[in-house]
Amino acid sequence: MRGGVLPYFLAGWLFLLGLYGVTTSRNFVHLVMCLSVTQSSTYVLILQVGYRTGATAPIYQDIAVGKRAVDPVVQSLVLTDIVIGVVVTALILALALQVHKRTGTLDPDDLHAMQG
Repeated sequence: MRGGVLPYFLAGWLFLLGLYGVTTSRNFVHLVMCLSVTQSSTYVLILQVGYRTGATAPIYQDIAVGKRAVDPVVQSLVLTDIVIGVVVTALILALALQVHKRTGTLDPDDLHAMQG
């Protein structure tokens, strides 16, 4: 197996740690941070899938013919994942701020259904 199994275990551990935090969270901000930890497991997993032992950076100008290079598509997928994660985190934190302004709490159990 390329690169060993340690990154796969790390990705699984981060996913389970974040999932545990999501299920036990009693605060919206804590919930968002646990979602970020869960999403970081995808970074590790995607990078491990694209990793090549002994390969060089995907800058093809100076690479000799026949030299192995890391797949640049995998790296761009991780960068896209990071950008999407930041945007989603900012949106959820903005919603949590509005919830706190309107209700005075960030505890999901203290919220009531909207009436109107």
